[in-house]
Amino acid sequence: MKAVVLTTILWKLSSVIAGQLPPPEAWVQADIATIRLDPSQFANLPRPVTAELHRRGCTVPQVYADKRPHNVIRGSFTTRAQVDWAVLCSRRRTSSILIFWGGNPTTISELESKPDAGFLQVVNPGQIGFSRAIGVASPKYIREHHEQYGGPKPPPLTHDGINDMFVGKASVVWYWHRGKWLQLQGAD
Repeated sequence: MKAVVLTTILWKLSSVIAGQLPPPEAWVQADIATIRLDPSQFANLPRPVTAELHRRGCTVPQVYADKRPHNVIRGSFTTRAQVDWAVLCSRRRTSSILIFWGGNPTTISELESKPDAGFLQVVNPGQIGFSRAIGVASPKYIREHHEQYGGPKPPPLTHDGINDMFVGKASVVWYWHRGKWLQLQGAD
């Protein structure tokens, strides 16, 4: 009896939710309408990095709710001894994280290339917004999230990671260790 009641409630809930989802064409329009800034709009970005982003045809997609320019970060992502830059680069509506080691436009790692449309979500009734963001994940953040959610055991933490977020849903932390990028637990 409980299973039947639960099944009925879930069916009704899914029907209500399905009725509130925007139609497929709205998702396509939301992807096209996502704000993508020219790299030159980030005055703190080193000029050689900006030039390389232009050469690659990058724009920087913006999360629906944050009006300040974002998705360009700096931190010690590869070693404690240098400052690196990471940029969420969107090309032809597909984004990846570009890491400029020491701000050098010729020493670059590229991570997690995914269609921007995969990071759309309903943000208000009838409104769809882009929701991928990157941020600095300090060693403290990485330890706390591992303790809270589990996931892969972090190596000894000597520098920052990059928090790759689906805002309001979950994230993964990219951490450079022994010549490769590890995926560690972010928010769940």
